[in-house]
Amino acid sequence: MPSHDPAATWASFTHDPRVKANAGLRAGDADRDVVLRVLGEAYADGRLTREEHDERAAGLASARTFGDLRPLLDDLVPTTPAPARGRSAALALASPDDLRRMAAREWESDRRSAVLAFIGPTLICWAVWVATSFGDGGFEPYFPWPLIVMAATGFHLVRTLVSRQELITAEVERLERRQAKALRNRGGRGSRP
Repeated sequence: MPSHDPAATWASFTHDPRVKANAGLRAGDADRDVVLRVLGEAYADGRLTREEHDERAAGLASARTFGDLRPLLDDLVPTTPAPARGRSAALALASPDDLRRMAAREWESDRRSAVLAFIGPTLICWAVWVATSFGDGGFEPYFPWPLIVMAATGFHLVRTLVSRQELITAEVERLERRQAKALRNRGGRGSRP
């Protein structure tokens, strides 16, 4: 594990302690070793006093679950992506829950785009149709061709709305691949021990 690399620290655990679903799972010796390395680095850097280090090490000895390990690291290792460090660094630090939230935000963005792609052309086409339907004898409607535009843009809108879960799952998988690449590029460990 590279010194001070939060992404590598979280990737070193057999299960990510940041994920609430993992809090009740029993931690192994390898997981406690990760925490011990972080505590040692924090002490060496002066981020922990000797008393704090000893207190946390004692807590580590009695830790049984991933939920017991996380509080020992919360103020030493960033648990969420730091936006100032760049998109790649933020992605490398992202937990599975963070990836799911990112994917959900991407779907929300796609949904907004699909709604706007439906409403904008529909309004413009109907306005043109109404404007061109006026003749010498007043309003003389003809074939409502804007319905074709509505059908084409509506199909994309409906597909986006009804495929929410599939689109989010696909985006999570894409983000996981990008995260693994970011970890490799940073020299972190992209796979679990």
